[in-house]
Amino acid sequence: MGVRFRRTAEPAEPEPEPEAEPQPKPEHEPHPAPPTHHDYENMKSKFMNELEHLPLPMWAVGAIVVVVLALVACFTYCMFKKCFGKKKKSKKAREKKRAARKKVDGTEKEGEGEKEEGEKKEGEEQKDEHENLGKLEFSLDYNFTDAQLIVGVLQAQDLPAMDIGGTSDPYVKVYLLPDKKKKFETKVQRKNLCPVFNETFIFKIPYAELGGKTLVLQVFDFDRFGKHDVIGQIKIPMNCVDLAQPLHEWRDLENGEKEEEKLGDVCISLRYVPTAGKLTVNIMEAKNLKKMDVGGLSDPYVKIVLQHNGKRLKKKKTTVKKNTLNPYFNESFSFEVPFEQIQKVQLVITVFDYDKLGSNDPIGKTLIGYGATGVGLRHWSDMLANPRRPVAQWHVLQTEEEVDATLKAPHR
Repeated sequence: MGVRFRRTAEPAEPEPEPEAEPQPKPEHEPHPAPPTHHDYENMKSKFMNELEHLPLPMWAVGAIVVVVLALVACFTYCMFKKCFGKKKKSKKAREKKRAARKKVDGTEKEGEGEKEEGEKKEGEEQKDEHENLGKLEFSLDYNFTDAQLIVGVLQAQDLPAMDIGGTSDPYVKVYLLPDKKKKFETKVQRKNLCPVFNETFIFKIPYAELGGKTLVLQVFDFDRFGKHDVIGQIKIPMNCVDLAQPLHEWRDLENGEKEEEKLGDVCISLRYVPTAGKLTVNIMEAKNLKKMDVGGLSDPYVKIVLQHNGKRLKKKKTTVKKNTLNPYFNESFSFEVPFEQIQKVQLVITVFDYDKLGSNDPIGKTLIGYGATGVGLRHWSDMLANPRRPVAQWHVLQTEEEVDATLKAPHR
């Protein structure tokens, strides 16, 4: 007997929904949208709130910002100067550095050839610079009747171009050192590197004072709107010029910026009595001496040495004058010199700076008598031509090297 089983109705399972087909991804994802004006305002307000909560006032914050900017600017400027603003060292600095290097290293054998070549190149450069300054023609004469020094400025040649247009506007300034009381100037020659002046100037000065002077002929380039530039100059110590006859010559111009060191002048009186064989030397005064002390002064005194055939016979010295560059001595010294020897003796006069702690430094020297030139020889001749009478004369002090070279030179 068949049994029928009735299957209870089971709940029907929901049919799965069809899966959606995957959409293709875009090749480039879109960038996020830029912040809106509202976001900017929020950031600004947040920054200002932070500033308000700082413990420093607003003026202090501003000052700090200014200081930081100034430091940054200074640092930038220094870096720029270091990288791009290096200048060529001067010749003196190079010489000092070279001398210091020699002292430290002792004997340097390596690179001697290169140094010699460098020195030669520097010498050639100096020579070229010297030649490029041009030359000047002048004349000198002295009128003994009227006590007048007559200086003629004639012409110049091969002057360097100082203007942008390749020319110069030269003129010549004429004066006497060390006083510079009276100066003369020629007319300006426009746009001319070989100007002709043909002008004469007269200095009224006694012959006895002329030996202590130095004539300067200085060539300038005229500039209407600025400072006149020095082209070159000529310096003529009058104690080295024989004014018994007129002088007319050309000379090369030297660098006008190069100032020679002035050592000073000393006034000396000489008197010789032939019958007694007595030579009297009076050290009268000195002026414009070189500053030797730290305070800008000196403690000068004068040493006198009498020599015969290169041998010292006697030496004497004056008292020390403290803290002065223009000492007044007026001290006399006597030497016994027979008449037969007076033509062969010489006086070496040295001005020293007294130093209590160390050695006394020489300021300058002058030579009078046998073997001297210029004022030294003329002063001695004037003394012999005027026996028993004191003859005074100013002498320009020279370096020890110059006087020693004259002493070693063969005498006629």
